[in-house]
Amino acid sequence: MLQAKYIPHNLKFITPGGTSRGVLTEKSSWYILISDDEDPEVVGIGECSILPNLSFDDRPDYEQKLNEVCSNINDFIIDYNTRLKDWPSMRFALEMALLDLKNGGRKLIFNSDFFHGRKSIPINGLIWMGDVDYMKLQLTQKLKEGFNCIKIKIGALDFDKEIALLKEIRDIYSSTEIEIRVDANGAFSPDEALYKMDQLYELDIHSIEQPIKAGQWNHMSQICKKSALPVALDEELIGIHDRKIKNEMLEIIHPAFIILKPSLTGGFQASEEWIDIAQELNIGWWATSALEGNIGLNAIAQWISTFNTDMPQGLGTGKVFSNNIDSPLSVEYGQLRYFQNKIWGNI
Repeated sequence: MLQAKYIPHNLKFITPGGTSRGVLTEKSSWYILISDDEDPEVVGIGECSILPNLSFDDRPDYEQKLNEVCSNINDFIIDYNTRLKDWPSMRFALEMALLDLKNGGRKLIFNSDFFHGRKSIPINGLIWMGDVDYMKLQLTQKLKEGFNCIKIKIGALDFDKEIALLKEIRDIYSSTEIEIRVDANGAFSPDEALYKMDQLYELDIHSIEQPIKAGQWNHMSQICKKSALPVALDEELIGIHDRKIKNEMLEIIHPAFIILKPSLTGGFQASEEWIDIAQELNIGWWATSALEGNIGLNAIAQWISTFNTDMPQGLGTGKVFSNNIDSPLSVEYGQLRYFQNKIWGNI
């Protein structure tokens, strides 16, 4: 028989994170701990992580549901993907914890060269929204740290100021030196999106994430058809669980890329279903964290390491929080590495 419990852990940002939906200073998370009566010393750990006003399961009764799951863990694990269809972050946490438990409770989720320190994962450097001087400061730091792929959140400032900042970067660094991705978080209206995207395209931007709000399939489809700037869908994937609907949405919109956040899509199995459909339609993909702490970040990184991809991933969030758990994860020269000689901190 399995036993389960959860521990709340409110993650606090070192520096407030600005997005087009507001500024984040902290975020709720919970750790699920699962053990087996046959060997109670071995504990698998999973992380439930939600993003305010974005996660499909950002609900006031979240902890009540989590308590129900832990109190009845042996019933839920039989078919948790179905029973927790509307709770994608819990599905991800259970999947993570059960894999960890199966592998001896060592934070080993997927056995790969990454876990053993033999391979690193290229990642992008994230630039949070703020005034231009603050964004320049972040950019300078990321370049010093050796990143050659930068993701810049746009949509909160005056667009002309954002364009001016991007022009400054391009005046110094060509697209072969620095890859720039922008994330609008749905900030553009359908009427203005193409005009703004044309200006971004002129600056050799790699791609734009979610230029308009999710749920406007026909508008997004036209944007993807008419704009030369590749579109990556992010929020558009949230809340879609049925394979037929996933396929229908991607066929209608047909973006250049999809971006997978396992906490929002419902875990690894659900994310791999998105990948299968995308590959059938010749659509690219990469994955990012949904601002999980190091427990969730570790699981996502190990999962990504099982794929043969050199695409920079969005996994540079390990130093975002002041009260993150110490981990063997470290970022060096734009690469995420796992150092076996480093010890995990306590939950």
